[in-house]
Amino acid sequence: MPRCVMSGLSAFLFIGLQLASTSLVAEPLSTPTGEVILTISGNIERTNAGAQAHLDRDMLMALESCVIETSTPWHREPGRFEGPLFRAILSAVGARGEVVHVQALDGFEAEIPVSDLETYDVILAMKHNGETMAIRDMGPLFVLYPFDDYPELLTEMIRFRSVWQVNHLHVP
Repeated sequence: MPRCVMSGLSAFLFIGLQLASTSLVAEPLSTPTGEVILTISGNIERTNAGAQAHLDRDMLMALESCVIETSTPWHREPGRFEGPLFRAILSAVGARGEVVHVQALDGFEAEIPVSDLETYDVILAMKHNGETMAIRDMGPLFVLYPFDDYPELLTEMIRFRSVWQVNHLHVP
């Protein structure tokens, strides 16, 4: 089974304080201090770059994360993947929608129903077997479903939703 862990105080500081506000104006996200690897746009409440949310590696790793040990259709052997839960990312930016459009660096796009993210511990994998995922190795972010834990996920539709080289999410 996936092992999901909250990264403690940093997660509280990143999300908890922002959710504590009860005003009608959404609190902005903190500003990234490193290279932005994920941009989120659309129907989101918390931003830090105009109408968008820009997240760097540290901001993503501060969210609730999961370690998934699984086989994939794209790897020869089972691997250990680690990254933030996709639903935690959406929660951190206050996303409101039924679907998320996921875009890769090469322009490939897929639509993922939010219900997938509520049903399964889908992550945006940032590490594979303990190593940061480089662009040439499906990074910086890879939509990963826990395939070995749920055989029903081994379908062409789910493989299509398992986008690698992710750099943008849009919530219509």
